[in-house]
Amino acid sequence: MKQHIVVLTGAGMSAESGLKTFRDENGLWEGHDVTKVATPKAFKENPQLVLEFYNQRRRQLKQVKPNSGHFDLANLENQYKVTIITQNIDNLHERAGSSNVIHLHGELFKVRSTYNENDIIAWENDLKLGDFCQNNSQLRPHIVWFGEPVPMMEKAINVCMTADILIIIGTSMQVYPACSLIHYISEKTPIYFIDPKPAIQSKQNVTVITETATVGVKKAIELINQSL
Repeated sequence: MKQHIVVLTGAGMSAESGLKTFRDENGLWEGHDVTKVATPKAFKENPQLVLEFYNQRRRQLKQVKPNSGHFDLANLENQYKVTIITQNIDNLHERAGSSNVIHLHGELFKVRSTYNENDIIAWENDLKLGDFCQNNSQLRPHIVWFGEPVPMMEKAINVCMTADILIIIGTSMQVYPACSLIHYISEKTPIYFIDPKPAIQSKQNVTVITETATVGVKKAIELINQSL
């Protein structure tokens, strides 16, 4: 039976593809106050601004490509069972070939009904006011905004509980509830933490790799292959 590698990715995974998938240290996301573009209140007060913000993100995503880190993770499936849990809303893991990806915070190339949250539609173009679902209600980005529940969290927890190895890439582990996933890993499970500015230190079962995603993923895979 193949070893199960669970990979938790954040903004640093997509940064080398040219995407800023989350807010910068100054609290802005692509120059916008996140409270104005990523909350249910913002959508209610200024839906035009919110829709255009995500239209820009969608256009940007079409201009970039997966980086070597994405492809290295996809190729891991040749040797291991791999589940990727990502905080990113892009589709770069899938485009690189990963077949088992859980999106905690939603997906940029999907929209959903404001009438029925389970009515989810693939969507790659601009989303405008007046784009309605089958129930004649406005469509909204299929994104988990601040203050909203994270529907995929339970599935992610169950996956983490089955991990033989955990790789964490490009995340500060500060965003709740995603940061809590590390607590569902068995105490003895090896963890590889990849980040140029790591938030944790190496200890018994934790190996910190102070590198960007593209370099760090290669190093982690080498260490994993050597240890098995």
